[in-house]
Amino acid sequence: MGLLVDEAFIQAEEQRSKLSISDAGNIPVIDLSPLVAADGIEHSREALSGLVAKVGDACKEWGFFQVVNHGVPAELHDRVHAAAREFFALPLEEKRRVRRSKESPAGYHDKEHTKNVRDWKEVFDFVVNEPVRIPTTAEPGEERIDSFWNQWPANPPDLRDVCQRYAKEMEKLAFKMLELISLSLGLHAKRLIEFFRENSSFLRLNYYPPCPNPDLALGVGPHKDPGPLTILSQDDVGGLDVRRKRDGEWVRVKPIPNAYVINLGDMTQVWSNDAYESVEHRVSVNCTRGRLSIPFFLTPEHHVNLRPLEELLSEGNPARYEEYNWGRFMKERNSSNFKKLQEDNIQISSFRKVV
Repeated sequence: MGLLVDEAFIQAEEQRSKLSISDAGNIPVIDLSPLVAADGIEHSREALSGLVAKVGDACKEWGFFQVVNHGVPAELHDRVHAAAREFFALPLEEKRRVRRSKESPAGYHDKEHTKNVRDWKEVFDFVVNEPVRIPTTAEPGEERIDSFWNQWPANPPDLRDVCQRYAKEMEKLAFKMLELISLSLGLHAKRLIEFFRENSSFLRLNYYPPCPNPDLALGVGPHKDPGPLTILSQDDVGGLDVRRKRDGEWVRVKPIPNAYVINLGDMTQVWSNDAYESVEHRVSVNCTRGRLSIPFFLTPEHHVNLRPLEELLSEGNPARYEEYNWGRFMKERNSSNFKKLQEDNIQISSFRKVV
């Protein structure tokens, strides 16, 4: 792979203190064992009040936290990591047999086929629930709706089975986290889950190869996630950096065995009317070790409309965002990615009201 960078990008990253990453004040680690042991959140709200408070504090102060004792089988976690490593070790020609396209966005792609040539990584995407219906040339809600299915490689032979089972575990964990976040906002536990009875959630297998010039590239550039939350499993290499809210410094997220990183996305920021904020993050690479990570992105169906939740609004706290449609929002972002447009993706700031 050739290293493609531009001078403006290098200067911008130098100004943002790319080489100065703080290891102090690491993000919160929350033990979910009370939730796993509870007989449903609605029947155990008093016993879980301490856990809900910790989640609320982490959401407000960081927008990022790690969870342990989450109930996801360690054996399944290890198997999906092993299968992913085996896939990325295949010859490039074989991986590209399941390459994604504009018509079939699930599958393999690498840095040569992404909008941002500075991203130093390979990716394999698959959706949790098939088929996924997406808007095409028509607006969401009109007749032109297409569907797509996952593409699975022949090797490794167990990749499909282990990934599908793992995806369902991630979906269950995501719903548990939504319940805790709902309660931390003073809502009933199932309030946010209502948006995901049907969903277009997907997982991504990320591989960041060793980079010969890690000071001049990033695994993924600074960004925020558009959905409500992301659940990330990372290996022991490390490289995930979070921009700390209180001072804007980059903080390296220390890998913890069998832990998951939870980060809030733009959708939660809109629902909460800025009570909680999505936080900028990135991935740094190194020259000696490849890094594997597996994020789960919880996303709704295309027809879902999003706006600040009425229960959280008042005369003194009016809505700060206009209503927007998820399908139209993501259609514009994906179109920008595939066409490799130079302008930034659409952001929730486009829907911010003047209050």
